[in-house]
Amino acid sequence: QVQLVESGGGSVQAGGSLKLSCAASGFTSRSACMGWFRQAPGQERERVARIAIDGTTNYADSVKGRFTISQDNAKKTLYLQMNSLKPEDTAVYYCALWIIVGYCSLPPAYWGQGTQVTVSS
Repeated sequence: QVQLVESGGGSVQAGGSLKLSCAASGFTSRSACMGWFRQAPGQERERVARIAIDGTTNYADSVKGRFTISQDNAKKTLYLQMNSLKPEDTAVYYCALWIIVGYCSLPPAYWGQGTQVTVSS
């Protein structure tokens, strides 16, 4: 059974940094894509960043230049380095996994349970 477990969330002041991790387990092949989504209260879930099997990355405009997505394939761990955090980055952050190559523009196949990030001004 595929499991995604996030860690690294917390509270930080504006301008600070956090690094989220997502440990994946329960599958033997490499993922097609992995990514991070976030959902703030009263808002829809939005994709923050995504990394494909070939290493290609994609970021939401709101986080470009501040967030960096990376992965350790050997450890099946996904990371999100978040710098220059802003109060509007406050949300629950979810790790996501796509299994089928070529389908990464569709909703992910698996989700983590989420980790809270709170940025105070």
